[in-house]
Amino acid sequence: MRTVTGRTDHVVVVGAGLSGLACALHLLGAGRRVTLVEREAGPGGRAGRLRLGGYQLDTGPTVLTMPHLADEAFGAVGDSLYRHVELTALHPAYRAGFADGSWLDVHTDGDAMEAEVRRFAGPAEAAGYRRLRQWLEQLYRAQMRRFIDTNFDSPFQLAHPDLARLALLGGFGRLDGRIGRFLSDPRLRRVFSFQALYAGVAPARALAAYAVIAYMDTVAGVWFPKGGMYALPRAMADAATGAGADLRYSTEVTLLERSAGRVRAVHLASGERIPCDAVVLTCELSTAHKLLGRAPWRPVPLRHSPSAVILHAGTDRTWPRLAHHTLYFGAAWERTFDELTRTGALMSDPSLLITRPTTHDDSLAPPGRHLHYVLAPCPNTTVGPSAAAWKGLGPRYRDSLVAELEHRGLDGFADSIEEELLVTPLDWTAQGHAAGSPFSVSHTFAQTGPFRPRNLVRGLDNAVLAGCGTTPGVGVPTVLISGKLAAARVTGATRRRPQGRPRPATDSLPFAPSTAGTHDSS
Repeated sequence: MRTVTGRTDHVVVVGAGLSGLACALHLLGAGRRVTLVEREAGPGGRAGRLRLGGYQLDTGPTVLTMPHLADEAFGAVGDSLYRHVELTALHPAYRAGFADGSWLDVHTDGDAMEAEVRRFAGPAEAAGYRRLRQWLEQLYRAQMRRFIDTNFDSPFQLAHPDLARLALLGGFGRLDGRIGRFLSDPRLRRVFSFQALYAGVAPARALAAYAVIAYMDTVAGVWFPKGGMYALPRAMADAATGAGADLRYSTEVTLLERSAGRVRAVHLASGERIPCDAVVLTCELSTAHKLLGRAPWRPVPLRHSPSAVILHAGTDRTWPRLAHHTLYFGAAWERTFDELTRTGALMSDPSLLITRPTTHDDSLAPPGRHLHYVLAPCPNTTVGPSAAAWKGLGPRYRDSLVAELEHRGLDGFADSIEEELLVTPLDWTAQGHAAGSPFSVSHTFAQTGPFRPRNLVRGLDNAVLAGCGTTPGVGVPTVLISGKLAAARVTGATRRRPQGRPRPATDSLPFAPSTAGTHDSS
């Protein structure tokens, strides 16, 4: 593995998102002095926090999987995630509703899910689910160490026996077709393939290898941190400060001072100059390229994932049908993905994710109130409406979205709203996200693994990238890994854990993950 050269005693990390915080913790654990600078007033980056009246909103991801990856970052400084954050295992992980009126609880426990599939679709599909679950576990084991948790210097690193194992598992076929080998019910196939949207690719076109995301969602477990997702970056920042990091908020980087092929100092908008031995840039990829003065040449331009419209709604009531995470699938499927990734039209038959964090933490809303996070995928501004177009389109789309929720059973949703915030590609663009998408560069084959933008910057001996735009990619688990991989580029050290099923330990922990109860619904 290539690493930065020369001294690396003092590292400046730009950006206190999840990748930057993970990187800082791993650097601190390896004995480096770390200064972490963040333009916002607190940690989190995409996983930030907003207050709206008496409501506390998570601005980014709402689904936590693979918490052991966060714990690994805490462990680098002799700390533990579970000492800081109280986690609750969600049962079910999701509740899925379909256009025909049927409902399915998605459990990560194998026996519970097999029984639910048998009730929902019969014994043949239940048997298919068991085979699918085994395949997902094999796929995860084949990919994690060699293709996800690794620093690539060359495509030739793919020439490894694990590549043959992945091929034998069908990882280079199409995701939708591979899932179809196990499940014939189209509703079930959607439950195990919608995750391709996280990677920015339609299931019919995505590599079957991306089913590893379905493994994280439907096998490894889904968790909720008390205090919302923001509790994770807040705790990571506290651990970094406790381990000696110098965290500076409301601090924007304007210039990287360079000489003789090295970054010598970071210049701030305040005029301050911070000398450094190495720098890790975890900001938006396009922002990092501006600071570096150039973007690396690629034979074809980078393609970005679809975007999303998010409606944060503080309400005076809720609906018993909703779980902590509820998926509402429309009748259309192939057409929906075609609209999101090709034609650039808004979903004509939308599939939606509704997260209700007050299911497990009522302190996120005023007494007797509820918080709903409604996510509607939409095209990014490259293939769909421009950022400017969303200024007029946003309010109209908000009204159609609320009407759709009422049509799907959330009667009185419009009248229940006391506080709300609508976030559209116009807002994502204003925050600096390329193509108006918070999901960064998509995971096409040409933008995955060794073909994704590399985290070691060419032309500079001591500059490294981290975050969802570089290795290994988009999502909470992968950006945590990204921070670790960036730190390894500086220190030359890697820390690995066994690949067994990643469950947090519950013995002798002040905050043991709760598994009480069988449903999330009220």
